[in-house]
Amino acid sequence: MFPACRFHKAVLLYYEYKIKIFMKVLPKILFAFTAFFVSCSGAGAKEYFIEENSNLVGQNSYYTIPKGKMSLEDVASLMNLGLSNMMEANPSVDPYLPPSGSVLLIPHQLILPNTVHKGIVINSAEMRLYYYPSSDPDYVVVLPIGIGQLGKDTPVDWVTKVERKKDGPTWTPSAKVHAEYAAQGITLPKVVPAGKDNPMGLYALYVGRMYAIHGTNASFGIGLRVSHGCIRLRDDDIKWLFYNVPVNTRVEFINEPIKATVEPDGSKYIEVHQPLSTTEEELNSNEDVSFKHISAQVLSIIQSDDVDQEIVQRALSERKGIPVRINGFSF
Repeated sequence: MFPACRFHKAVLLYYEYKIKIFMKVLPKILFAFTAFFVSCSGAGAKEYFIEENSNLVGQNSYYTIPKGKMSLEDVASLMNLGLSNMMEANPSVDPYLPPSGSVLLIPHQLILPNTVHKGIVINSAEMRLYYYPSSDPDYVVVLPIGIGQLGKDTPVDWVTKVERKKDGPTWTPSAKVHAEYAAQGITLPKVVPAGKDNPMGLYALYVGRMYAIHGTNASFGIGLRVSHGCIRLRDDDIKWLFYNVPVNTRVEFINEPIKATVEPDGSKYIEVHQPLSTTEEELNSNEDVSFKHISAQVLSIIQSDDVDQEIVQRALSERKGIPVRINGFSF
């Protein structure tokens, strides 16, 4: 009996070892399956797996407008994108009433911003918020945002942190905001109480001393310049952040409309968004301001000998907000 018992024990130890190994890789298997399902279904793509030494994440997909009235904002909300993301990727489509049967490009492939992958990174130019849950993450959560209006701009080139969080924030309009609303014939209360009618939504993360990442009581504005400088998110997205992002998390504000990457296999990509206007003159000007926003890191990539400059110029001109490969072609 003893040899048989020893044999059974060895078998049990072997399978216990196998189970431990399987449990270690199970989260990545489940994540990969979820990412595949999301990519195929096109809905709610929030998390992106980051491959080792890579800055290119996600996959683009397509969506056909069904019969009935459906705006580009409706599609953006369904796909967890901002309106600007959809408009950039589909420039010829009527944003108010795209014809049924129209096939839309869903821009779920991204180049990660050229900054530290830690905490929250807010890239105003592409109107996206990135959340890296650790200092060496293997995935990133990407959420669409609304940002400050021209003249009430969201900060850039600023590193701060989440100072505190509030479930059910109130809103205390400044004297300037009171005056703006009064000019429209609207009298605001001194303090707008918490609730569904509060412009800050149901949750808020306060960053620095004057700004917040918060929800909204409006069904539009994500992917647009609509706020007084704060960051606005849809209800489900701010709720997710509220419950998953701890106080003291690092927060960085950047303005990076042009991103580029060299991937582990040597492929090179550029992703170009419409640069944000900083003055009324720039907003109304026909001047191409793209080249004002090319960083040294991007220049070093697009000026490589193996890069097709015609493709680069086309990407800079079209600004479709999707990664475009710029090298490695054979004809």
